[in-house]
Amino acid sequence: MRTQYLVEPQEIERGSKVFREHEKRDAMYKVATFLVEHFWGKPLEMADALGVLLLTWNNAFYRYGEFDFQILEQTLSRRMSILKAFRDRTVLSFCEADNETIQDLFNDFLTTLKVSDGKSKERKSPVAVAKALHLLAPAFFPLWDKKIALEYGCDYSDDPSGTYIKFIFISKVMAERLKDKVGTSPGKSLLKIIDEYNYARFTKGWI
Repeated sequence: MRTQYLVEPQEIERGSKVFREHEKRDAMYKVATFLVEHFWGKPLEMADALGVLLLTWNNAFYRYGEFDFQILEQTLSRRMSILKAFRDRTVLSFCEADNETIQDLFNDFLTTLKVSDGKSKERKSPVAVAKALHLLAPAFFPLWDKKIALEYGCDYSDDPSGTYIKFIFISKVMAERLKDKVGTSPGKSLLKIIDEYNYARFTKGWI
C-alpha cells in the first residue's frame, strides 16, 4: 500500500493548517459552497455558484476561454436527482455498484465544462470536473489536480473517468483511517481537509 494512504491524522491536520495559512483563494471555496447550498435545486443560480470557484481555482485553464454557463445549467437540471443522491452520502459509502453512474456523470461534466470559445476551445479539464462534483457533493467526491493525482498513482491522461473512480476508492481508504481522528467543521468535509493536506504537500511543497 502506498505510504500516501497511511498518513497520520496529525500530519493531515498540519497540512490543513499550513494550507489555510498560505492559500488565500480558499475564501472562494467558502463562498461557492454557501451559494450551492443556498440555491440548491435552482440550476441557473447553481451554475453561477460553480463558476465562482472554477474560474478562480482553475483560472489558468480557463484564462483563454470559459465554459458555457447555459450548458452547465442544462446539465445540472438533467442530473439533479443523481447529484442530490450523492450529496446525501459520504465517500465511506462508495461501492463498486456506483462505478457506472459516476463514470457517466464524470464524462457528462467533462464535456459540459470544456472551453467553449477562444484559443483553447474544446479543451477539457478533469480537474475542473472534480472541483464541480466536489462542490455538489462535498462529502462524497474528492478534489484532485495533476500533481496530486500522480502522487496517488492516478494518471488521468487516457481515462479520466475511470481513473477518478480509482481516486475515489483511495480517498475512501484514507477517510476510513482518518474518520473520528481528524476534526471537521461546518462547510468543510473530511475530503476537503484531506485535499488541503494533499495540496500543501504535493502541489505546493509547503510541508
